[in-house]
Amino acid sequence: MTAAHAEYSPGDGPASKISVSLRAGNVRAIRERVGARGFSAYVDAAVERQIERDLLEEALLANEEQAGSATADFRDEAAAFFREIKADPDLRQEST
Repeated sequence: MTAAHAEYSPGDGPASKISVSLRAGNVRAIRERVGARGFSAYVDAAVERQIERDLLEEALLANEEQAGSATADFRDEAAAFFREIKADPDLRQEST
């Protein structure tokens, strides 16, 4: 990582051109969704979401080490809550 890249947090900073290898099926699926001009923005947003998930997982593990594991009842309640939210049609994004 260059010094210039070290200055920015995930999701911040100017765009940098890099080369990455993606599986052909993923490339096709992205192009079908956003076209060639939206490709980089789509991949950048996906990477940012993954970084957020990684950081959340690290925070959850650290919390679990400090406070102990959540009970099975609590995990079941949380899973049911997330399924309910995921199924709510008012919260779904419309395809454009």
